[in-house]
Amino acid sequence: MEKLQSKEQFEQLKNGERTIFMFSADWCPDCRIIEPILPGLEADFPEYEFIYVDRDEFIEICQEMDIFGIPSFIGFHNGQEVGRFVSKDRKTREEIEDFINSLSA
Repeated sequence: MEKLQSKEQFEQLKNGERTIFMFSADWCPDCRIIEPILPGLEADFPEYEFIYVDRDEFIEICQEMDIFGIPSFIGFHNGQEVGRFVSKDRKTREEIEDFINSLSA
């Protein structure tokens, strides 16, 4: 999963066709648990560009986007937020897949 490099890149990517941002941090145990399933999700949903956003590096983006728990996901399509799966709870592969499938509905 590509890692976000700058706030400018975030603005550019959210205006892309289909982007899902995953907000996470290296110290987050629930984030580490879902890490092994992420390559499979990227393979199963090739129409989306997945971007890893480090919560500690980009705290201002998290504040602007109301991300108060991780791991969290926000989907964008052509600059519009089309869905969010934001909570502090642990997430399963099925829950993440349901979220992604809801974006194209």
